[in-house]
Amino acid sequence: MNSEFPTAVHLLVYLAHSLYKTANSEELAENIGTNPARVRKAMGCLREKGWVGTREGVGGGYFLKVEPAAIRLADVYRAACCGGLRPKKGTGSTSSDCKISSGISGAMDHYFDEAERRYLDYFDGVTVQDVLNRIVSDKEGVNSQPEIQA
Repeated sequence: MNSEFPTAVHLLVYLAHSLYKTANSEELAENIGTNPARVRKAMGCLREKGWVGTREGVGGGYFLKVEPAAIRLADVYRAACCGGLRPKKGTGSTSSDCKISSGISGAMDHYFDEAERRYLDYFDGVTVQDVLNRIVSDKEGVNSQPEIQA
């Protein structure tokens, strides 16, 4: 997995924490530990989904347009990097005479598809508000998240 998904979640949670305030790309980049260009790229994706808006001029920047509880992490994942669990380059060669080399990519694609389905099923039940609540609760010494059942 690349870092687009956690970056997008971080941006949304940061804006949710400062719900009635704007943040510019420099402020966001400093908070995340990246550069403003990367923030602007991620924000473009979040803006397309209608979750984030921009305000021009002095004091302008990005702001959250929807309630944090309305943004499911599965949707953030789909918007930011769907297919992110699958490696960019597989192994083997479909044109190989070797049964293993020619079949490994197809077999692994099956497992990556299933893993991603389960991953999205889990994140479908988690919102940006849940992440913010967990951070705030952890800072206060309380963890309000239930244990994950296997």
